[in-house]
Amino acid sequence: MNGKVYLIGAGPGDPGLITVKGVRCLAGADVVVYDRLVNPRLLGYARPGAQVIFAGKSPERHALKQDEINELLVSLAREGKVVARLKGGDPFVFGRGGEEAEALREAGIPFGVVPGVTAAVAAPAYAGIPVTHRDFTSSFAVVTGNEDPDKPGSAIDWDKLAGSGTLVFLMGMANLPEIAVRLQRAGLPGETPVAVIQWGTTAKQRTVTGKLSNIAGEVAAAGVTNPAVVVVGKVVALRDKLAWFEQGPLFGRRVVVTRSREQASALSEAIGALGGEVFEFPTIRIEPPEDWGPLDAAIRGAAEYDWLVFTSVNGVRMFFRRLRELGKDIRTFARAAVAAIGPGTRTALEERGLVVAYVPEEFRAEAAAAGLQERARAGARVLLPRADIAPDTLPRALAASGLVVDNVVAYRTVPERQNAAILREMLAAGAVDAVTFTSSSTVKNFVAAVGEDAAGLLKDVAVASIGPVTSATAMKLGLKVDVEAKRYTIEGLIEALAEHFERMNPESRSQNSEEKSGF
Repeated sequence: MNGKVYLIGAGPGDPGLITVKGVRCLAGADVVVYDRLVNPRLLGYARPGAQVIFAGKSPERHALKQDEINELLVSLAREGKVVARLKGGDPFVFGRGGEEAEALREAGIPFGVVPGVTAAVAAPAYAGIPVTHRDFTSSFAVVTGNEDPDKPGSAIDWDKLAGSGTLVFLMGMANLPEIAVRLQRAGLPGETPVAVIQWGTTAKQRTVTGKLSNIAGEVAAAGVTNPAVVVVGKVVALRDKLAWFEQGPLFGRRVVVTRSREQASALSEAIGALGGEVFEFPTIRIEPPEDWGPLDAAIRGAAEYDWLVFTSVNGVRMFFRRLRELGKDIRTFARAAVAAIGPGTRTALEERGLVVAYVPEEFRAEAAAAGLQERARAGARVLLPRADIAPDTLPRALAASGLVVDNVVAYRTVPERQNAAILREMLAAGAVDAVTFTSSSTVKNFVAAVGEDAAGLLKDVAVASIGPVTSATAMKLGLKVDVEAKRYTIEGLIEALAEHFERMNPESRSQNSEEKSGF
């Protein structure tokens, strides 16, 4: 039996602009075939073990020709596989999705189409340019700027276009001078405002404005190249008033996230929402303990515990995973109250239907122990499921408070060093603005992965720490700490990082568009 192919619009670059249905289809696919302009972070939605195939095309080169892509989709589906064909923007807006759908239909392959957010609307919006506005125009046209060179003549009616309100050209950089000339010949004044938006909706976004009469020269002088969207019309004048994305405190900043892949998304999304570009460099990988025995024994003796104390989201996740594997649920610990260190841990527990009895105001071992001592009877027994390398500060503080503590390993943090050479190259080239650390283990493994000269490589990079314990580890390893969260949470870390860059002179930003795009 044949499988099925989903033609999915990935949006214009910001990974948050993919649709909910697109994510669902992507997560259920056996194979993902993706294009050059698809944000690589979207591949994280693919299920573990899914085959991933790059089919990118650019004006200069083709990884696969269109006929080869069509044949690949048909072949994969005939193997009975569900295929996610992930295409930049919208698959049916100059995405050649129609050609792929035709090939699938002719081969008798079932397919579905998941529309995406097109760059024709999103890139102008992120540049502060609405394509329609009742004070300027009530219509807009989306036009290819790269007609098929084999056509005998232009299929674009330039005379009609000149009276069509806002004009948006996709893939038009190579032909920009000719586009400007043709529009002026068709009657558009040379004074008509024009904007060219490169890498729209991403932290590499650059916007150059001008007039029809001079835009080609302005763009050439600025060095703007593909991918870019050209917007022609009076609405471009609104950019001065409505520009918003480029005003974000992290806009144009490249920030390294060192959290594990399982936890990186929340921090990465928050950085992206403030205009930053994320380079995910997970320094740790979460694995089961080498021996489940101690945790299994604690679960078998659940009736003896008065408190369950969780210190991390990973601890919650792995604890409940083991409960399921043993055919049990939280009712096994029916008499135990639950405590959480930190709001993220609390949320993870509440999402599993638990009422959290205690969250300390300060996320320090001494404060947590003092608060628990006030709530627990003398000699109460506490189960503390944590990481294999977690410091003994908390269990010692709890024991000193008169509680009986079983400190058991629920998961291991394993060093991860993938892409270390790339990161070293980026740091040496000055293409990184900040590195974030969310635990002592991320600091230790970062230094181990990058090398003994990590401090030198970070000399001109903002080092951001989630709290004093992490900062102490960084300084012990010779790193300076420029930013420390006042609230020891992901939200607090983002706030501190944003405040740090807001205090800096905007001109001190790295040249994100040209220098950073090389990595």
